[in-house]
Amino acid sequence: MKNESKILIIEDDMLLNDMTKRLLTQHGYCTTSAYSGSEALLLIERSSFDLILLDLMLPGIPGEIVLEKIKNIIDIPIIGVSAKTDIDSKVNLIRNGADDYITKPFDNQELLVRIEAVLRRFQKSTTPNNSKILRFKDLSLDTEAMEAKIRNTPITLTRYEYLILQLLMSSPSKVFTKNNIFESVWNENFIGDDNAINVHIGNLRKKFAKVNPEEKYIQTVWGLGFKMQG
Repeated sequence: MKNESKILIIEDDMLLNDMTKRLLTQHGYCTTSAYSGSEALLLIERSSFDLILLDLMLPGIPGEIVLEKIKNIIDIPIIGVSAKTDIDSKVNLIRNGADDYITKPFDNQELLVRIEAVLRRFQKSTTPNNSKILRFKDLSLDTEAMEAKIRNTPITLTRYEYLILQLLMSSPSKVFTKNNIFESVWNENFIGDDNAINVHIGNLRKKFAKVNPEEKYIQTVWGLGFKMQG
C-alpha cells in the first residue's frame, strides 16, 4: 500500500507531536498537526483525512469527547493514544468508536504497523461487495449499501459491527469462534484478547433490542463463540 494517506495528529505535547509528524512524514504520509480538541474539530470540518491519531489527555475538550464529536461528523479510522494502560480505558475507547489503541511511550515501529493495519482494514471494509441482501428473521443486511434494518427500521452500525454481523449472517447456523471473527473482521491473528469482539457484539444486541425487544438475534455459544440465534 502506498503511503499517501493523510493523517491528523492530535497531541498537545509539541515535542511528541513534532516527533510523530517527522516519523510519519519520513514514511510517506501527509501529516497535519493539531494541539487541542477544538483546533482538531475545525481542521476536520475544513479538510479531509484518512486517519486520526488522537491523544486522550488533551487540554480543554477531553479526548473522549473529541472522539465522540469526530464520529458524529465523519466515519474515519481513529487510533487512541494514551498513557493509560488499564483494560477499562481500552474497552471504553473501542466502545466509543476508536479503531485501535496504543499506549505511551510507544515504539515507532509499533505505531507504523498499527497505522498500516487500521488503514488496511478500513480500506477493505469500505470496498463495495456484490449486491446482496442477507436476511435472518425480520433482520436484513444490504451488503452493497452496508445498511441493516429490522422490518423497515434502519439500524446505524459502526464499521466493525457491520463486518461482524455480515459474517454471522453469511452462515446463520454456523458457530463462529472468536478466532474466526477476529481474523475475518480485523484481518489479524487472534492472540486471545476478546474484549473488542465482546464490546461490538454487546452493542449490536443493544441496537437490535431498541427496535425489537421481543426478539433475540445473536446467540452466545459458551466456550465456542457466536451464531445467529434460531
